[in-house]
Amino acid sequence: MSQSRGKIFVVGAGIAGLSTAWALTRRGFSVEVFEQGAIPNPRASSYDEHRITRHAYGTLEGYGYLMPRAFALYDELFADIGARHFLPGSVVYFMRDDVDWYEPVSRTMTAMGKRFFDIPLAEVPDRFPMIETDGLTRVVETEEGGMLFPIRILTDLTVWLGNQGVVFHSDARVSDIDPEAGTLVANGQTHRADRIVIAAGAWVNKLTSLVEDVVVPSRQALMYISAPTDMVDAWSKAPVMIDLGTDSGTYTLPPKNGTRLKIGDHVFTRQGDADGDRIATEADLARLNRAARLAYKDFDRYRVLERKICFYTTTRDASEEFQVRPLGSRAWVVSACSGHGFKLGPLIGDGVAAAIAGERSHEDMVRYAAGRMSLEEALALERAGT
Repeated sequence: MSQSRGKIFVVGAGIAGLSTAWALTRRGFSVEVFEQGAIPNPRASSYDEHRITRHAYGTLEGYGYLMPRAFALYDELFADIGARHFLPGSVVYFMRDDVDWYEPVSRTMTAMGKRFFDIPLAEVPDRFPMIETDGLTRVVETEEGGMLFPIRILTDLTVWLGNQGVVFHSDARVSDIDPEAGTLVANGQTHRADRIVIAAGAWVNKLTSLVEDVVVPSRQALMYISAPTDMVDAWSKAPVMIDLGTDSGTYTLPPKNGTRLKIGDHVFTRQGDADGDRIATEADLARLNRAARLAYKDFDRYRVLERKICFYTTTRDASEEFQVRPLGSRAWVVSACSGHGFKLGPLIGDGVAAAIAGERSHEDMVRYAAGRMSLEEALALERAGT
């Protein structure tokens, strides 16, 4: 691998950091990754059994327009690591309240040529016997989504990067970053590079104040559960399911490809310290348990296998825009928001690498990552070769 393009430090070995390292390595940069724990780190938000990927983004239409490219870049990553850790399938949305979701989804999915259709409410009990039908107002199925398998992706990507010459610094707690000098201090030792990318997830505000006015860590509860025996077959055939009720809002990933059944909460707490524990308390789970009982029949018959906490960053307002910005003359900050980070990891990482390589303007990258481009603008940027 040629090192003529310079040395880049990446702080954080979650999907954002490793994807950025991947995209930089492909462009001929020398890359070193600093991670405060193991690589991959079981405490990282990225470290999970399965995550949803989809084209339907509700009112966040700009992210919907980015998803075809996001899927394509995952295919490129899978080709490099030699494994396709993705299970394609539909994503089904269950609406119980008057939510502002269908109209923007109809617009974006139609513009992208992606299929979606209503499921008659009368068919729901037979197709989805686990669903609580009381209060349902509409059910919509979208195609070309599915599940990503994060632990497998992170593990194989780490191996690939190491084989390409990327240098890993595990258990390296970064305490100071100088975005003008291109230096960082890890475990008391100073390191120098041409550029630094801060992709520290929920720890970002501990390393820089650049985005602290916009983003905040959010302690989020989820559960891995075991279905009642009479529901096992139904769950084995189930798609990804998202409940959009005001009180019943949940996301659920079925047990596929050796994973467990997982249910999580849509509502952001916007509180907590990322250095805290990863075990959900009864207080953490109170809202999720109430929502699950509204979304699923006889939810009390399910058995909890693991009560888990993960930490995202999310915006202080409701925008959920990625905060990807240049910092000083030699650094970038990459902060995903809510659960979007994993499905868009290679897309954002490739974009930041493109900006560092001079293939894309800083201004375009900031707008792109924030989902502020129309479909036409996003396509034009990709046609330009970036």
